[in-house]
Amino acid sequence: MNRAGDRHSSEQEALKAYKSLLRDIINQRPSGTRKRIAGALGTHRSFISQVTNPGLKVPLPAQHVEPILRICHFSDDERQQFLQLYHQAHPGRPVSFSDLETQDLNVIRIIMPPFRSQARRADAEQLIREFATRIIDLSKNAE
Repeated sequence: MNRAGDRHSSEQEALKAYKSLLRDIINQRPSGTRKRIAGALGTHRSFISQVTNPGLKVPLPAQHVEPILRICHFSDDERQQFLQLYHQAHPGRPVSFSDLETQDLNVIRIIMPPFRSQARRADAEQLIREFATRIIDLSKNAE
């Protein structure tokens, strides 16, 4: 096999490995994890099954890496192993692994339910922001 063939084979092995790792981690999480991931990514559960099936060549898009790492609560070792395999499988992908590895853990994301009107949604978002600001201010004053 030539160098290009070796590289392709290595990338395919890394693809299978990160998909297997992701599948195993998701299987260790509570029931409904696939549904939560699909909801957060705006996809169907069947897409999650495809990107976690090592027998399929469907790759995990780079923009979905961070949300999956966050939702599945990867350990530091799992995160490092997954990111290394992902990088090996997709050497040219524009993913900032240093950003993912050092992501700000002081960020809370809230999945909003669908609202019938944008005005109600805006009101709900504003209330959440105000409440969060008050809690943060209280905790700063308590120190």
